[in-house]
This record gives sequence, structure tokens and C-alpha cells, in this order.
Amino acid sequence: MPQRKVHPFGFQGRGGSPNRPGAIEVNRPYLCYVRRVTETAPKRTPLYDEHVRLGAKMVPFAGWLMPVQYTSIVEEHQAVRNNVGIFDISHMGQLVVEGAGAREWLNATLTNNIDKLAVGMGQYTFLLNAQGGTIDDLIVYQIGDQKFLLVVNAARTEDDFAWLQKHLCAPIQIENRSADFGGVAIQGPRLMELFHALFGKDIQPPPRNAIAELPFDRTNVFVARTGYTGEDGIEVFFRATDAVKFWNATLEKGKPFGIKPCGLGARDTLRLEMCYPLNGSDLSPERNPIEAGLGTFVDLTKPDFIGRDALLKTKEIGSREKLVPFRMKEKGPPPRPHYAVFHNGERVGEVTSGTLSPSLNYGVGMAYIDAAHAKIGAEIDIEIRGQKFPAVIEKKPLYKKSAS
Repeated sequence: MPQRKVHPFGFQGRGGSPNRPGAIEVNRPYLCYVRRVTETAPKRTPLYDEHVRLGAKMVPFAGWLMPVQYTSIVEEHQAVRNNVGIFDISHMGQLVVEGAGAREWLNATLTNNIDKLAVGMGQYTFLLNAQGGTIDDLIVYQIGDQKFLLVVNAARTEDDFAWLQKHLCAPIQIENRSADFGGVAIQGPRLMELFHALFGKDIQPPPRNAIAELPFDRTNVFVARTGYTGEDGIEVFFRATDAVKFWNATLEKGKPFGIKPCGLGARDTLRLEMCYPLNGSDLSPERNPIEAGLGTFVDLTKPDFIGRDALLKTKEIGSREKLVPFRMKEKGPPPRPHYAVFHNGERVGEVTSGTLSPSLNYGVGMAYIDAAHAKIGAEIDIEIRGQKFPAVIEKKPLYKKSAS
């Protein structure tokens, strides 16, 4: 007996046009990451057993047990840059906001301009505290006339939900659907070949930053044209009970295209080469989006949203510190978070993210540096284990694909 198609979030439309005026062009939605954490991690994603079966090294992250790598971080990183890779993002949160006035309420809650969205479109945005500090960075998708899907960081899901509930206005409702769904990110230059192998030659993926509901094996899944790697990619959300089926189908269909399962380690090196921020490291309640160089996703022309006054003040007087990308000038140990940054012997900042770039083969990172010294081309030193190593501030992104 055929199964009834299931609509994951009650989607009410198809992906919008990429050329629609006001559509937000973003090359970074998404929000996962690698941090060294020591807390216990009782939660397991629906794909946990598959990760173990594939030999992944599992580590506690944001309250979850997650794969940090399967073979090697470098191998998985290169698979995404050259072919295609798949990441488990089931730990991320999904919040659904709906009801009369949901659009207006979200526009007064988040920094970006929700009025620029149409059904089937999404945008990168921030949830701020009253001081303008970043509670979370997230993607908001409009999936109905007054219905929105918020994809939030795993470590922030419960806090985001509680904060939004506290500021909720009737008759708007918010529901935490995180436990009901799993998700994967499929990223790499061979995405389109794999997409058609999964969904059919006649099915097209949604345009950049759009989201569409597509049929898959007698059910329906949400496909968003977003990613956190700098490569072409999609993020797919489905019922938790369908997670293993979709994961294994993708790995099987992806074999001709060199697919590899990828862990948090490669996710971190990929995003850092693109200078995509990590919540909890590059973004925090003590830092605002303008200091982080992400003012593009803040619409100060909106008359009111939480944190606006603080951001307007920062805009007017300038940031005391700025988040900048840098690269090491010599071979040596990679930079790491909390390493001190110096200029002419004076401490001027601190590293927030750092790694050895597999694509560039030298150390890269991001750091908050005194605004007076945060200029492209400026020479700095990173203190690593008591020794200073030369570095230079670069323009975003650190990794640029060749024209060929």
C-alpha cells in the first residue's frame, strides 16, 4: 500500500525567483562548527549509529555526540572542495513561528529585513540582546504567508526558544520542532550531479537562499540552497525517522561523484577559509554584528528591532575592535583561539578562530583587533606558546576558487 506523502513543516509554497528585487544573497547560512568542549553529551542524532558504523571518531559537541572525522580532516575537506561531501546537521535547531502578525514580530526581533522575503526564500540574520550583543546567528525561511522556519545553532536552541517565547506577542505561536527532524548538508562542486541522481533529472534545486519542498521516496523533504563551506550546496531537512534512509541513499548515489561523509573538523576548516563566523567563538553576547564585520545583515533603516539603538551607536562612533581574517606568513604551528595578537610589540587583540588551512597550506584565523590596527595588509604577530609568529591581515575570503 503506498505511503502518504508527509510534509515536514507544512510548507505552503515553492522556491522564489533568485532575481526577485530585495532577495538576500548570502553565501553562508548555516551554523555548525567545531569547538573543543568537555561537557557530557547525552544527545545522539538519528544518524549516530551510522556514524559509528562508518568508523567516525565521535566527540561531545554542544550537548551532542557528533563525528569530528571519519578518515582525516584534510581528506574530508578536500572532498568538499573538489567533489562532494555530506555532513550530519541534525543537531541544529528548527523553530517554527506562525500566526497573524508573525512577519511584523520577527522583523522587530531580528536584524535583517523580513519584508524582503517571499514564500520560499530565506536570509541570514541575527538575534540580539538589548545591548546589541549576538545571542545567535541563524537562517530564517518564509514557508507560508505568516509562517517561518528558523534554523538555529545547536548550542543555542533552547536559549533561543526561551528568549523568543519571553518576547512573544499573541496570537503568534512558536514551536520547537528540533526533536522531530534530522538534516544533512551536501556540499561541493559536484552537487548538481548528485542532486539529480537523488531527486531526478527533471527536478531542479531551489535558487540560492531559497527553500523548496521536494518528493523523495514516498515522503517529502525540505531542500534549502545554503551552506557553510563556500561551495555550492544544499541543506536537506526530513523527519527523524527518514534520516538513515536519506543518508544512505545519498552516500550510495554519490559514489560516482567521489562523495565522502564529513565531520565537524572539516566543517571548521572549510568555514574558516571562507571567514564564516562561529557562534560562541567569533560571535558572542559581548560582540555585535557590526564589530564582526557583518553589518550587511543588519538593516538599520528599520524603525525598531531589539538591539538597534546599540548598533546605531556603534555605527555612529565606530567599533573599538573589529573582527578580521589573517594568515600566517611562515610555516609553523597553527593559530588557535585565545592566542594574543601583537603589533610592534603591543598587544592589540586576540584570536577567536584558527587552524591550518588544507586548501592554502598555511595557518589562517580570525581575531578581534583594535580598530586602529585592523587594516587589510597590516603586519601583526600571533603569540603561540610564548613565541611570536608573523602574520598579515587579509581581505575576505581567505580562500578564493580559481577562475578555471
